[in-house]
Amino acid sequence: MTEIKRISLVKPTIHTRFHIDFDWWSQNDRDWRVYLRGYLCPEHQVSLANVDLFDLVDWVDPETAEVHQVDGLQNVLITHCAKQPSFITQHSTLVDSVFRLFLTNGNTPLSPEELAEELGRDANLLLRTLSGPRVYKGLRPCLG
Repeated sequence: MTEIKRISLVKPTIHTRFHIDFDWWSQNDRDWRVYLRGYLCPEHQVSLANVDLFDLVDWVDPETAEVHQVDGLQNVLITHCAKQPSFITQHSTLVDSVFRLFLTNGNTPLSPEELAEELGRDANLLLRTLSGPRVYKGLRPCLG
């Protein structure tokens, strides 16, 4: 039986929470792990150049102590590379800054209002960008 994809008729607001939808990457024939390798810090780009990071590892959320299964690449990004001061810069594009912020917080959903606070950007611009017809880097509203 074919699964029917439902489209939400609810228009996102400044309070709607967004996240990186990794299913979007697979549905659009994109290998997000290859893409994420570009986000590794210089140290890990060298040390992990020949390592297969497709294995799942346990990651413990420091806020909730909840254990999540993440792949090795995502774990390195969350626990080390995303913690570097140069990971998010003022020169990053709006979409790239949002994407990087979700990597730094373990993909915890945030609203445009919260994103604006964290990034020093305009909440309405964030809302227009993230809720438009084009999906950037899998940044989508949380369902449910």
